Amino acid sequence: MQDREFRIGTPEFGEAFETYLMHELRCYSDYLSGEPLNYWRSTSGFEVDFILGEHTAIEVKAKKNISPYDIKSLKAIAEEGKLKRFICVSLEKHARKFEGVTVMPYKEFLDALWAGEYSN
Repeated sequence: MQDREFRIGTPEFGEAFETYLMHELRCYSDYLSGEPLNYWRSTSGFEVDFILGEHTAIEVKAKKNISPYDIKSLKAIAEEGKLKRFICVSLEKHARKFEGVTVMPYKEFLDALWAGEYSN
C-alpha cells in the first residue's frame, strides 16, 4: 500500500479537507442536531457545499487566504433570503466577516459546531 501525502494547495488536499468537514457535519447532524444536511446548486451554476438544516450555508475552501471570488456562491444563496448564516470554512488563521459571510478557521468552526452554536 502506498502512502498518500496531501500537500496544501493540491486538488487532493482540497478534496480530503472537504470530505473531513463533510464527515464532521454528517456526524453532528446524525448524533446531535437531527437536522438534514444538503447542498445547494442554483440554475445559474452556483454551488454551496453544505446546507445545515434550513438556516446555515457552509462553503469549504482549503485556502489560507479567502477572496471575494471564493464566497460568490454564498453571496448568491444569501440573495434568496431564506437562510440566516453564511460561513466559509478555511485554513485562515483568524475569523473575520466580510460581505455578509463569516470566514472561519476550520478548528474554530468545528468547536462552534459541536458546541451547538449553529443549531437553528
